[in-house]
Amino acid sequence: MLRRLISIYRKYQLKKAEKAKAIERALFIKNGQVPWSPGYLEYRNEQIAKSISSPEILEIFKQGKVPEKFGYRLDERIVEYCWIFSQLTPQKKMRLLDAGSTFNHEFILNNIDLSKVELSILTYAPEHPNFNEKRVSYIYADLRDIPLRDEYYDVVVSQSTIEHIDMDNSIYGYKMPYHQDVTTKSYEYLKAVAEMLRVLKKGGKLLLTFPYGKYENHGFFQQFDEDMLNRILDLLHERGSYTTSFFRYLPEGWIACEKEDCREIESFNPHTGKGKGTDGAAHCRSICCISFQKDK
Repeated sequence: MLRRLISIYRKYQLKKAEKAKAIERALFIKNGQVPWSPGYLEYRNEQIAKSISSPEILEIFKQGKVPEKFGYRLDERIVEYCWIFSQLTPQKKMRLLDAGSTFNHEFILNNIDLSKVELSILTYAPEHPNFNEKRVSYIYADLRDIPLRDEYYDVVVSQSTIEHIDMDNSIYGYKMPYHQDVTTKSYEYLKAVAEMLRVLKKGGKLLLTFPYGKYENHGFFQQFDEDMLNRILDLLHERGSYTTSFFRYLPEGWIACEKEDCREIESFNPHTGKGKGTDGAAHCRSICCISFQKDK
């Protein structure tokens, strides 16, 4: 009897939460879809969940394209998740490392077949919520020193994470030394990429995304430029083959583009207001996505 009452109560709470989210999403649309206004995250996450569960949308991304007027007034997450899921082809059993904890959301995990994917999430410190009941494993460590043996994972995904390496991550609650000279670049992210390559199996795949355009230091992240990208590609070239894809935000939504189209693009920092324009961009205006296969 008690278990039944608990089950009924949980279902009630779930319906109540879903109703509240629906109200927030409606408010966001009604008020003109202003990024980061009330309801933004609820609306964005719903759009991400719908997109990564759509075979049609993922096929478009797999072809290197973006649906028309896609991700209007939404940040780069809407493109990154779709690109990543378009690249994932789960085998019978696959070990996957999420290097940066961008899969640690129920609306993402609901679109991963955890009976086929043995998922590990690496992040610097414990987060809430976690999904131990779904058999998700958590590793707490610095990406520059991954405490795992060589060639363990079939796939490593690092989504908009390496730009935060050696930066001021206090907004995430982390207290650690960081690169404080805003006039120079930090190349510590290369250590993280090297570690990801080390734990990746031969024949395995690395999916890497980050903001790309004009170099900018926003305190908690760097926007990478061509120099910083080329240093990553030099590392990858030594170990296998790769392809790069670029995406850019326009006032009507996201588009696929060429590297040259991103060269002078600036990001909008929603925490400071720096880079805010009239195009409705929610955060970074251009990103680079790298799909790498390890040969040696």
